[in-house]
Amino acid sequence: MTRQHANNAPGLRAWLGLAVVLGPVLLVSMDGSILFLAMPRISQALSPTADQALWILDIYGFAVGSLLVAFGSIGDRYGRLRLLVIGATVFGLGSAGAAFAPTPELLIACRALMGVAGATLLPSALAVLSELFPDSRRRAQAIGIFAAAFAAGFAIGPVIGGALLGQFWWGSVFLVNLPVIVAFLGFAPVLLREVRSGGTGRVDPLSVVTSAGGLLLTIYGIKHLAADGISALPIGTMIVGFAVLAFFGLRQRHLDNPLIDFSLFRDRVFAIAVITGLLPLAAWSAAAYLSGIYLQSVLDLSVLHAALLALPGAAALTISCIVTPAVVERIGKRAALLVCHFSIAGGLLLLLPTTVTGGIGWYVASTVIAGLGYGISFAVVADTAVGAVPAERAGSAGAIAETSNEIGNALGIAILGSLAALLFRIQGPDLAPTLDETLQVPSLLPSVVQDAKSAFVTGLHVVVLAASLLHTALGAAALRWLPKPAPEEQATEVHEEPGGARCEQAVAEQV
Repeated sequence: MTRQHANNAPGLRAWLGLAVVLGPVLLVSMDGSILFLAMPRISQALSPTADQALWILDIYGFAVGSLLVAFGSIGDRYGRLRLLVIGATVFGLGSAGAAFAPTPELLIACRALMGVAGATLLPSALAVLSELFPDSRRRAQAIGIFAAAFAAGFAIGPVIGGALLGQFWWGSVFLVNLPVIVAFLGFAPVLLREVRSGGTGRVDPLSVVTSAGGLLLTIYGIKHLAADGISALPIGTMIVGFAVLAFFGLRQRHLDNPLIDFSLFRDRVFAIAVITGLLPLAAWSAAAYLSGIYLQSVLDLSVLHAALLALPGAAALTISCIVTPAVVERIGKRAALLVCHFSIAGGLLLLLPTTVTGGIGWYVASTVIAGLGYGISFAVVADTAVGAVPAERAGSAGAIAETSNEIGNALGIAILGSLAALLFRIQGPDLAPTLDETLQVPSLLPSVVQDAKSAFVTGLHVVVLAASLLHTALGAAALRWLPKPAPEEQATEVHEEPGGARCEQAVAEQV
């Protein structure tokens, strides 16, 4: 066993390959959040409607989330390196198009193209680690670094966006992707090897179409209900979307090679962990987006100042993600999930004292405390998903984890962002559907400006309160349903079996 581990020890190529893979990972996660501080500037330049502004933000996340599992299976079958190279090329082209988009419609289209490309990158990048790190212990370390990079991308996205906007025009937040893409395309063919598993079966095209279509139809209805009020079109669209998603779920039960293996969710630990991947990202994305508007449009801070205020929370999130695997070995996943949900719930509540005239300290404290929980969610979800399946299904399993993150990121803006928009439409001065559009109306009276800002802050408070209650409920569910930790020897055995011995056995069988 010692000799086998020595032979499987990763060399310089493995670590350099990991560094190359992390480039696209950072970009895909960073581009899910980099526009949070950029939206006021984009709104001034392109004048999107309230509906278009939300689509600019979350069409990317929906494209990534709805196609991740499909591209995970495609990469397993046809080659992960090939898919990585194709995806990186398309991602670069979409970034260049978005940077110079002259209209909101074209920017939405380019963001959608970037999302499709991003869906090819994440599962294949995670699966390539199986070839780079055949030893289960080293592979676990690499997956932890992967999860930390993914978390860091989400956390530093608004900071990088704010820093760029302090010096350049809004399109610079997309052009920053191009050097990383060029470096990846240059080094990936040299450092990475093709990995495929022909036994995963064919990808069901109908499942791909119904999963993506059902999500988009449902969210389209939610957005229009919030922006325009109750009418037949959005309600009908939502009903059709729910029906399509139900058909997708039923179809997966009868396929030999489903896009999502719903039987995995029978395990309570796995199910709560995946929900933990979705709900924290929903809360984080909504809070980050609304807080960015709050800092710039309510408190009148510069975009660079707002970016600097986001640094403590970004640091807390990244550090939490890095140290979580070691902490989980000591306290177990049950305790880690409890800390995750209750720290997020408490952190979100710290935004309630914010007002129209001040709240910077509350904002920073909120991002730091909630950031601890966000970091835990990244690390636990990645470890659970990859450790639950054999190595030959690593692409599809990793896709489930990343899907929960990306869908949560998009749902947070779509649903919670729509809730804030609805409250602003009801309580605001009724001059425009968003705060930024209202503030651009000429010759506004100070009392009208105050009313508009107050309406926005009320919407922010309702959103963070709702998200906090959801996390409290999920934390209570974890406390009730997850098994208590076994004695240390048993806990170690249970912990190592899925992600260690079983994956090691699967790699050995492949060899």
